[in-house]
Amino acid sequence: MRALTWHGRRDVRVDTVPDPIIKEPTDAIIRITSSGLCGSDLHLYEVLTMYLEPGDILGHEPMGIVEEVGSQVHNLRPGDRVVVPFNISCGSCFMCDRQLFAQCETTQVREQGKGAALFGYTRLYGQVPGAQAEYLRVPHADFGPIKVGTDLPDDRYLYLSDVVPTAWQGVEYASVPDGGSVAVFGLGPIGQMAARIARHRGAGHVIGIDRVPERLAAASAFGVDVIDASDGSAVEQVRACTGGRGADSVIDAVGMEAHGAPVASLAQRATGLLPDKLGAALTDRMGVDRLSVLLQTFDAVRRGGTVSISGVYGGMVDPMPMMTLFDKGVTLRMGQAHVKAWIDQVLPLVERDDDPLGTAGLATDHLPLEQAPDAYRRFQQKEGGVLKVVFQPGTSAL
Repeated sequence: MRALTWHGRRDVRVDTVPDPIIKEPTDAIIRITSSGLCGSDLHLYEVLTMYLEPGDILGHEPMGIVEEVGSQVHNLRPGDRVVVPFNISCGSCFMCDRQLFAQCETTQVREQGKGAALFGYTRLYGQVPGAQAEYLRVPHADFGPIKVGTDLPDDRYLYLSDVVPTAWQGVEYASVPDGGSVAVFGLGPIGQMAARIARHRGAGHVIGIDRVPERLAAASAFGVDVIDASDGSAVEQVRACTGGRGADSVIDAVGMEAHGAPVASLAQRATGLLPDKLGAALTDRMGVDRLSVLLQTFDAVRRGGTVSISGVYGGMVDPMPMMTLFDKGVTLRMGQAHVKAWIDQVLPLVERDDDPLGTAGLATDHLPLEQAPDAYRRFQQKEGGVLKVVFQPGTSAL
């Protein structure tokens, strides 16, 4: 089959690799019809390269058609159309019983001290082959995949794999008061969806912050008040439009690769150029993130408010402004999305005729898998208004 594989920093290629096979009785093989390119994939493209090996298959936002199931998979059969959550969970352990699926004890990557295994996300999370490919082996398919209908196009369902549940959890963790204010820093796919979900769930004032004009325009089209962060006054503008107090809730939808942190950016790049073992050891012990956005969220939230962190961070010695957080009485909530915990709430929304979350129009680019290397480059550089890329294996370039 054809698959997008990692070969080095900013070097991803579409290669021919062996087709996946059933290895465990709870496995299934899925023929991928759509697979998203996520902002988290860019961490592997640039920052977390020391945890990858040449040939690793990337991608963690899949949907497709069931081709084959193991002997213990009784909830699926060949021909079913499914979306697959990005985290791999068993559904029956201590953590899964508490709907903490991203911490599944059956798939936890204990040798790395990490939570549940993820598709296509380095040896830190199990080195499970990813979904930017023609076929995908799905472990624990007796629990994970979500069966969906056949009448709606892929884009209405695809984001159940990551984007919509991640954004929903981000809003849930933000504890936005009914009719209250929420500021969303970063208007990539997660931030766009978080802003839309916050409005849908009753926030009275949703503020979106970014520096890319096309992303600001996309959020504005959904009734979000937008702030251009390029002049460095985002926090002051948030305060100005919330009576000087700050937002009730703030969501960080950016993470470790924020703009405006030149020292941390240089440290990340330098670490990525070290030999893999040395770079990984240094990151495990001394890793730093670009905290410019996170620090802004702490300034932008009102006293007694909540900051919800959906953006991925990986640093071990990040300096935290503990005096400010303590003095303001800020609540922090964060973590990988527990995808299946939110499906009952979000599946009806993506299936509604009026598409209230705008899933049908989120993707700016639908591309054949063969164009993935260039798509990674453009997405990282934010070229040409690219917001969300969906790969469609089996299609050809026009």
